[in-house]
Amino acid sequence: MKNRWLKWGIHFDLAEKKSRIREINKIMEEPDFWDDANKAQKIMKELTKLKGTVEEYDRLKSEYEDVATLIQMGYEENDESLLAEIEESLNLFTIDLEDLKLKTLLSEDYDSYNAILTLHAGAGGTESCDWASMLLRMYQRWADKRGFSTQILDFLDGDEAGLKSVTLQVNGENAFGYLKSERGVHRLVRISPFNAAGKRQTSFVSCDVMPDIEDDMGIEIDEKDLRIDTYRSSGAGGQHVNKTSSAIRITHLPTNTVVQCQNERSQLQNKDKAMQMLKARLYLMKQQENQEKISGIRGEVKEIGWGSQIRSYVLQPYTMVKDHRTNEEVGNATGVLDGNLDPFVNAYLKWNAQNKL
Repeated sequence: MKNRWLKWGIHFDLAEKKSRIREINKIMEEPDFWDDANKAQKIMKELTKLKGTVEEYDRLKSEYEDVATLIQMGYEENDESLLAEIEESLNLFTIDLEDLKLKTLLSEDYDSYNAILTLHAGAGGTESCDWASMLLRMYQRWADKRGFSTQILDFLDGDEAGLKSVTLQVNGENAFGYLKSERGVHRLVRISPFNAAGKRQTSFVSCDVMPDIEDDMGIEIDEKDLRIDTYRSSGAGGQHVNKTSSAIRITHLPTNTVVQCQNERSQLQNKDKAMQMLKARLYLMKQQENQEKISGIRGEVKEIGWGSQIRSYVLQPYTMVKDHRTNEEVGNATGVLDGNLDPFVNAYLKWNAQNKL
């Protein structure tokens, strides 16, 4: 572990991070610092992230030194009773080291942002709609385990069961950085509960993930290029939902980009959120002129069907979840569907970093 720790410490570049913290502190002392509120907020956000990372490194360094002290004490006193405590401390240190190493991989544009995740049922009919609702639950459970909050912005029920589509906002530090691993087609194999013959069936759902960009991105939208439709919200809300058409669908005609929001209670709030989402999508489309930005932000758009899946979830005749990009496999499929996604998220971050070397 000592060699791993020392090598990673060099990669971490603590001196550069502390130098940047000192630089930002000097910038903040300038009398005109708050004249540009948006710029100031970005700098404050960078400072908070840098300080948090350095504090985590210092905490991990203290853990490492504690383990080393225990080992030295055990040798000096020839005390085998310390072995159990040393093993436990070393295991905790190893887990924390891996966690911090992964966080350093979250350095791409928008990684620190909240995420907006959209699921669309594909090939498989009712089965796929049910699969979409299972994936929604999986992501909500994953977010809960991380202490993130979630908010459903829009959804469309399936004809018989499940969901045809759903848009979920996930709020938390590095939410987009983690969830960008989920962008692509997800394949399910199981005995269909909707098939009277009890046959195995394969179904597909596409997952799109984008950062929730609230900054002024310099995107100007001509009102003539928009078609704005209102419709009745289909979610919880009692009489409010039944009596008002507060949900908003905005179509950007030149690009045929469609965004929807029905979560807020007022039509104006839904329109504001939908416009924010539209600007973010158009901004990302603008960035696609740079091929690196395409792969880093949006990924390839693929047909929701055979041969395009990034991950397979097999429940019959055996249980296994396999990511086809990283080859990461987990035998406990039920656990994954209960939100234990970290093995796949972590494997993707490492795979993504290696592919950029």
